[in-house]
Amino acid sequence: MNRNVYVGNAGREAPLDRGWLLGHFKPEGDPRHSHEVEIKWGTHPAGEERAVWATEEKRTALLVLISGRFRLRFPGGDVVLAEQGDYVLWGPGTDHSWLAESDTVVLTVRWPSIPGYAVE
Repeated sequence: MNRNVYVGNAGREAPLDRGWLLGHFKPEGDPRHSHEVEIKWGTHPAGEERAVWATEEKRTALLVLISGRFRLRFPGGDVVLAEQGDYVLWGPGTDHSWLAESDTVVLTVRWPSIPGYAVE
């Protein structure tokens, strides 16, 4: 393989970096390093919820349900993803939070990849 090809497994690698597989936080020179986009494989047990609301968001995000049931909370109302392939997209400036209503796997894509955003 050439150095621009990376082969991995989301389920095994996601726990190593809070679920994030691609973004500015991967090492320079790694094919997974990007300032344009971030990708996360999120595995959440039933009842897990975001510790604090995300506010002053500067990115666009797309969240796709792989399995389970996942509730996204927005100031204007909640969105429940219940069928595989259900997704929600939100833009910059959209405050949000979430709750895994059952054991859930979601794929999140955010852009651009901006340093400094993290919830501990």
